[in-house]
Amino acid sequence: MRSAQRDPSGREVQDITVGIDPGSKKEGLTIKSASHTYLNIQADAVTNVKEAEADQSASRRARRQRRTPCRQPRANRAQGGIPPSTKARWQWKLRLLNWLRRLFPISHVVVEDIKAATKGKPRWDIAFSPLEVGKQWFYDEVRKLVSLHTFEGHETKQMRDALGLKKTKKKMADVFEAHCVDSWVLANAIVGGHDQPDNTRLLCVIPLKLHRRELHRRQPGEGGVRSPYGGTHSLGFKRGSIVRHHRHGITFVGGASERRISLHHIEDGKRMCQNAKPSDVQFLAYSTWRSRLLPMPEGRGFRRDEL
Repeated sequence: MRSAQRDPSGREVQDITVGIDPGSKKEGLTIKSASHTYLNIQADAVTNVKEAEADQSASRRARRQRRTPCRQPRANRAQGGIPPSTKARWQWKLRLLNWLRRLFPISHVVVEDIKAATKGKPRWDIAFSPLEVGKQWFYDEVRKLVSLHTFEGHETKQMRDALGLKKTKKKMADVFEAHCVDSWVLANAIVGGHDQPDNTRLLCVIPLKLHRRELHRRQPGEGGVRSPYGGTHSLGFKRGSIVRHHRHGITFVGGASERRISLHHIEDGKRMCQNAKPSDVQFLAYSTWRSRLLPMPEGRGFRRDEL
């Protein structure tokens, strides 16, 4: 017989804040309350969209120069709005935030407000730089979800110096002091509770770079035939999907060839095999990034609830 449902002993929920330190190559996110720092994330920024758009334009122009059936050129529909490379950068931050909202009852988001000055050039100043346009789009999306706070860069530095924290100049290093020190300071400025970081362990997140489907390869093969290229599915599996293989364990799906799929290491992306049968893998979850949890810093004691 099922027991009667009882109400919880309390319904008070503490404020949980996400601090975001944007960056051109890497960026930091910290999830923190007044009592504990739950997670520090150092994420690689999305930087491949600009080159992909340039390749797409070059392929389209080259295709129209060949004697092949094609439609007449239309007006440039890419003009206007947010540039694809800029929007992809800020959409990546929003994807991470929505993922974190499914794990934590987040009530505040605080972002270091980056600035871009006008240049006195009409084409640049019309949109006041893609950076500013993308930032404002991100702010509007965050305000639809939770409360948003912003601090300027010099204010972040003042708060960091007041706590005696240092920031390394090695921006590409996978250490807390590279980016997450600022995201922690930003989150602590809203919820408080600590004079020093109580958890400096990092979760590194890297977005997958999928080769989108192209009409065909740029260079023809034997007999002048241009074979199809790219795609986001491999024999029924979405590329990037996390699967379990009886030999290689938990991996993620890469490309496919000759009715076989390739499997990659979930932490460093290294290819483990390229001849796995689809029937030999078990689907676990969809994913568009890979991640690795770094070891705990030396000389730092962690409580069991921090692991």
